[in-house]
Amino acid sequence: MFNNSFFEDLSSRLSAIIPPGEEVRDDLRTKIEQLLKSSFASLDLLSREEFDTQRQALDRAEQRIKELEQTLTKLGKKFELLEGQSTSP
Repeated sequence: MFNNSFFEDLSSRLSAIIPPGEEVRDDLRTKIEQLLKSSFASLDLLSREEFDTQRQALDRAEQRIKELEQTLTKLGKKFELLEGQSTSP
């Protein structure tokens, strides 16, 4: 989903706004990073690559549906023609 550098960068930025105190800042930074990781994990988000893959699959499915609709329409017209011929005297 997200790489570790994303969480490290975000937690570094958040901890940078905390008043000085290197030991407290490092401890808080670690806790922020852990909290962010667990929060994002519970959101069940997709990476961009996973999203693009799903989008491509959806595009293929939509194209196939259109093709099937066209085939069904053609078959319906043929059926109506055949039905009309069988009822003609």
